[in-house]
Amino acid sequence: MTLFLQACHQSKLLVAIKPLITSSEQIMQDISFMAQDKLEGRLVGTEGEKMAAEYIASRFLSLGLSTFPSYQNYQQDYVVHKKPNPHSLTPTGDVSSQNVIGYIDNKSDQYVIIGAHYDHLGYGHFGTLWDGDPAIHNGADDNASGVAVMLEIAKQLINGPNNNNYVFMAFSGEELGLWGSNYWVKNPSIDLGKINYMINLDMVGRLNAERSVAINGTGTSPVWDKKLDQLNRYNFNIVKSASGVGPSDHTSFYNNNIPVLHFFTGQHKDYHKPSDDVEFINAEGTTEIGSYILDIIYNLDSEKKLTFSKTKDESTEVPDFKVTLGVMPDYLFNGKGMRIDGLKEGRPAFKADMKKGDIVVKIDTLDIDDMMSYMKALGQFEPGDTVPIMIMREGKTMKKLVTF
Repeated sequence: MTLFLQACHQSKLLVAIKPLITSSEQIMQDISFMAQDKLEGRLVGTEGEKMAAEYIASRFLSLGLSTFPSYQNYQQDYVVHKKPNPHSLTPTGDVSSQNVIGYIDNKSDQYVIIGAHYDHLGYGHFGTLWDGDPAIHNGADDNASGVAVMLEIAKQLINGPNNNNYVFMAFSGEELGLWGSNYWVKNPSIDLGKINYMINLDMVGRLNAERSVAINGTGTSPVWDKKLDQLNRYNFNIVKSASGVGPSDHTSFYNNNIPVLHFFTGQHKDYHKPSDDVEFINAEGTTEIGSYILDIIYNLDSEKKLTFSKTKDESTEVPDFKVTLGVMPDYLFNGKGMRIDGLKEGRPAFKADMKKGDIVVKIDTLDIDDMMSYMKALGQFEPGDTVPIMIMREGKTMKKLVTF
């Protein structure tokens, strides 16, 4: 008996554990297909996105997943009507796209949703953090990684626990505002009231050396906190967020009173840039994320339908602000303050000689405890203001004078 199982037994928390996913080969093959230049960044409504949809459908077929009668080739087609805008480079007019959906029918009266979006930014005409000429944004981490793990979970559940039906959803249009998941919950193929919970995989391909995993939505059911800790046999450094609202597809399900979890291994220097490519994927770490989620699914299979809990919608509390430091926050940081994960050249923080890894602990007279207090502090200033900012760098406190 492993030490983990011994501990569970001694604490009377012995649980059903799924064996680890032992091979990352198929996961990497799926990521490599979706993140190749031929698909031109999988922008919603383009041929590259359709090629990705057809590939996912072919993988569903090879796995033996069922399809809903109203869908052809596993695809739920939809059209979004966007007013033409000559000043916008995002798709406008009638934009046609499709979700790709398969399921395992265990003849249960309740369902579990495992989802991941497969669209990305195309050539980066919108949403990019790249300063150069338009280039293909392959989105290996964002979000070929999530789709690949979803496919591997589907494979593992074919002969798995059978007290729930399992629905696998590859959403399109996430980058433009959760189009696909919003469409599905408004036009569902099953009764929303029969959904037990939803797991969303968005950017799970870059597990870092600290093994940090952000899990959002932990307040959407009272079972999540205990289960996530109990089943963490991977030594993950889990950073939890209770809110069910966030910039990914789980929000569409939370808004329909469904418990959700969103798994995320963090932003990085290649986020929304052409450099988000397959060679930077942590294959072993991505596989471990899939194994962890399988443990959760197996463990919950014998339990009753999860209780849904409303959470504090932190996004409604974020003030409008007219200034920015020009940094990428480290969303996996779990200490006091706001740790910088990247800087944009020419912006206020860069000009003030702030660096990646600096922790902002005070802006003028305002203490910075977390992301929320950081954003509220920014709301107090106007362009042109010059303020002192206190940072921690390698354990030492430093003052930087920043002009917004």
